[in-house]
Amino acid sequence: MKPSLFPWMLIALAVAALDQATKLIVSQTIGLYETVPVITGLVDLVYVRNRGMAFGLLNRPGENTAFYVITAGTVVALIFLILWLRKIAADRPKMALAVSLIIGGAIGNLIDRIRIHEVIDFVDVHVKSFHWPAFNAADSAITVGTVWLVFMLLKEGPEKG
Repeated sequence: MKPSLFPWMLIALAVAALDQATKLIVSQTIGLYETVPVITGLVDLVYVRNRGMAFGLLNRPGENTAFYVITAGTVVALIFLILWLRKIAADRPKMALAVSLIIGGAIGNLIDRIRIHEVIDFVDVHVKSFHWPAFNAADSAITVGTVWLVFMLLKEGPEKG
């Protein structure tokens, strides 16, 4: 009997809820394009919106094709990830946790895309004039989950268990 996906999806939904809560706080307390220093010279909070995807790719105002492609791609990826999670949930809990983080982050950003056709980003990491593209809690969960997943795949291989 396959184990329940409940604990893993609960983690994913908690990530998505945390992401949405942080975006709500930022959007209600910081003006659009306003910057609030957190660690001077290194980290700022900045309220920006991104119509594109990672690193601002395809971020073109008035361009709806990218919106539909990114949204559809996210839905397809979520289906794939949930099916994969079902397969690995029992035997590979560390990998299942990584996939849950990715799913939660994808859901968080998908909610923004559906709700406002953009994704709210608010963390600006920079050194002098070099700025990493702004990101959010969902992006962080996706990144941590992906790095952890790659580590687990390299350590254990794709078919362990």
